[in-house]
Amino acid sequence: MSEKSEQKKQFIVDTARGVFAEKGYKNVTMKDIVDACGISRGGLYLYFSSTQELFLEVLGAEVTDSGESGEMEELFRGDAFAADILALFLKEQKKELFRRKNNLTIAVYEYFFAHKVPKKDHPLKKRFDMAVRIVEKLIETGTENGEFYCEDAKGAARNIMYVLEGLKIASQTRGITEETVDREILYIMQGLIIETGEE
Repeated sequence: MSEKSEQKKQFIVDTARGVFAEKGYKNVTMKDIVDACGISRGGLYLYFSSTQELFLEVLGAEVTDSGESGEMEELFRGDAFAADILALFLKEQKKELFRRKNNLTIAVYEYFFAHKVPKKDHPLKKRFDMAVRIVEKLIETGTENGEFYCEDAKGAARNIMYVLEGLKIASQTRGITEETVDREILYIMQGLIIETGEE
């Protein structure tokens, strides 16, 4: 594919992301994408044959472009404490929870309730597993340098990500406050950080 074609495809994916975020998954038609992109129907079908194919491309880009992994790797190489990096990671997750504009959460759940996707190809699983690896590495690093106490870094990391996933669902269904999220984040940090004060 030529560079111009790649740019056009990326434009379609980026534009479609906004449409899915606004309308969910099940309400989006190829005509909605055509209208949003300002291209012909034939121009869209050169790249994507269905809203399902396009949505999976959007999700794939989400996993690839999430940037969390690269940013965290940079912090690991620096002098930052593991507790500070974990707090930053949790703060970013909190921002994502309350992001209303361009949020794909509803579309994602609509799609995966309607379609069976093999585990090995599941973009949400890939993203979840990547986040677990990041948090696990942070906990291991913090434990090694005496900031944290944790006997099962992977189990703790999985638990943290399940809590965040639950908060994400709650924010889209029944609504939650910032105080609720802050309380859960504080609970996570208190469960790991070694108290340095005297008894």
